Amino acid sequence: MTIAEQLSPRLGEELGVSDWLEVDQARIDAFAACTEDFQWIHVDRERAASGPFGGTIAHGFLTLSLLPKLNAGNWAAELGLAAMLNYGLDRVRFLTPVRAGSRLRNRIKLLGAEPRGPGRTLITFENTMEIEGEEKPAMIAHTLVMAFG
Repeated sequence: MTIAEQLSPRLGEELGVSDWLEVDQARIDAFAACTEDFQWIHVDRERAASGPFGGTIAHGFLTLSLLPKLNAGNWAAELGLAAMLNYGLDRVRFLTPVRAGSRLRNRIKLLGAEPRGPGRTLITFENTMEIEGEEKPAMIAHTLVMAFG
């Protein structure tokens, strides 16, 4: 049975919810240094305090980059996959700013599994990055993974 056939009954299923992770100013500053994106809304605490969000916020791409950390458990092993590679993104939307000091968690849902040749399956996941205490999520991203197994 192919991976796609194995996953077919689980399409639309939530695979898990990660633990909470704090996005503190030190993490935001480290991301800014790594990407050389020093926009004031992320790193200038004083100026950001009088800005639209009352303080600094995380870079949207920082939120996106936390997906591997917040992958909601060991679903790859649960799905019986030998190896996986990032393949891309179909859709990413940043819905709510992540204020410094906020806590995030990710809900991951299986959206699709398409055979792509012998032993390969393209898997689509929906990731909903929640902010503790907020109604709307920080981000919703459809990620693509090439699975081997």
